[in-house]
Amino acid sequence: MKLVDILEPVRVIHRLESTTRDAVLRELVHNGFVQRGNNTELGIADEDRIVSVLLERERMFSTGIKDGLAIPHGKLGRIDTVLAALGVSEQGVDFGAPDGKKSQIFVALLAPESGAGLHLKALARISRIFSDTTVLPRVLAAPSAEAIFALLAAEDARYG
Repeated sequence: MKLVDILEPVRVIHRLESTTRDAVLRELVHNGFVQRGNNTELGIADEDRIVSVLLERERMFSTGIKDGLAIPHGKLGRIDTVLAALGVSEQGVDFGAPDGKKSQIFVALLAPESGAGLHLKALARISRIFSDTTVLPRVLAAPSAEAIFALLAAEDARYG
């Protein structure tokens, strides 16, 4: 599974305004998944449920990974494919990462209830792209959502 198969430029948020974990999740869901034009089958009526699903996962175990990356994720019965939204926070937000660093890049994933394999493939792909230590600083320095998407699409292509 490629990142470009589940993420679209309209679901990239160049600069998140939120400063807390819960607010980041809501902003990612609102701007990345449910606003009209985001090319998802989700709408504003789904927002609270999606935020709840992501928060439930955070309560079980933080999705802050390391080195400024967090991958909040959850399953939703209402969709039939994996969807991703990405947001960047210049100041960073405490997401409970094991290395103690604030997260600055958030890749939110939604997977169908029956899509465990797809969900894991998406997590693996994101982890692989960001395992290159040059990617995160380049994403942070990108001047726009379109530039972030282009950078990630190029990185995604490197892995076939």
